[in-house]
Amino acid sequence: MKQKQMVGGQAVIEGVMMRRGSRVGIAVRRSPEEILVLQENFISLAERFPFFKLPVIRGMLSFIESLVLGVRTLSRSADLALQQEEVELKGWELPLTVIFSLALGVAIFILLPTFLMRLLAGSAPAYYPLFLNLLEGLIRLLIFITYIFLISRWGEVERLFSYHGAEHKAVACFEAGQELTVENVRSFSRRHPRCGTSFILIVMLVSILLFSFFGWPSLWQRVVIRLLLLPLVAGLSYEAIRWAGASNSLLVRLVSAPGLWLQNLTTREPQDDQLEVGIKALKAVLDSPAEDDIHAEGKDPAEEHFTAGNA
Repeated sequence: MKQKQMVGGQAVIEGVMMRRGSRVGIAVRRSPEEILVLQENFISLAERFPFFKLPVIRGMLSFIESLVLGVRTLSRSADLALQQEEVELKGWELPLTVIFSLALGVAIFILLPTFLMRLLAGSAPAYYPLFLNLLEGLIRLLIFITYIFLISRWGEVERLFSYHGAEHKAVACFEAGQELTVENVRSFSRRHPRCGTSFILIVMLVSILLFSFFGWPSLWQRVVIRLLLLPLVAGLSYEAIRWAGASNSLLVRLVSAPGLWLQNLTTREPQDDQLEVGIKALKAVLDSPAEDDIHAEGKDPAEEHFTAGNA
């Protein structure tokens, strides 16, 4: 096996997306007998401009690029799972969808807690900015947990969370240096320290500390400050999650514990057929099949069909 590199991914509609460096692999189950695997490149701005590789800055960029890639992948997987012609978000549709998703997240998890604190704190003086920001952070966390709990009750979302578990297990198996088989992958935990769920929790903790440095000004000042600091919060949180994923010290385990616990809500134990999809997505970013072999079968080099049971 080649030298290990950091692998990330996400669950998609009836499948899993994996990313390793500039390579992206998407595996979608179209039927009990068929898995469609797509391979493509996603060149980060950091590969073109070294400035974006600087600590904290790379986290800001990664946050935006992950959102763009995630929205596009979800759109493609939905079309593939429904066995329709692939209809990608094009032109203004992709940036508009990304902007709408980001705005909705900011409104629910940043602005709403700030307005609710206005109702709770009233005109209380800002004698204890850390306490007030901590209380706002707890409200934000409660909204997030409630949101996750409610959407997890939906059948389709619950299945998505099972693919989320399959993604984690496949990545953990790879990072442990074991062969990527269903039997091996099944034995690993469905929780992973670099999960986006843990990242969101780290974001909330970092925002509490960072916002506290600006005291407790008026409502509209707090709104502006939170919006302006959001990229910095994302950048600092990214560095924290990288640190947590690269170390197994006692301090890291303590810091990671809440995020790992929260993953009990955002992941489910996957079935073997879902593990197989996760393995196919991961293999797509590890070793590229020979183009000559693909062309010999008359296939597009970006696509390859696999039948179930051949993981």
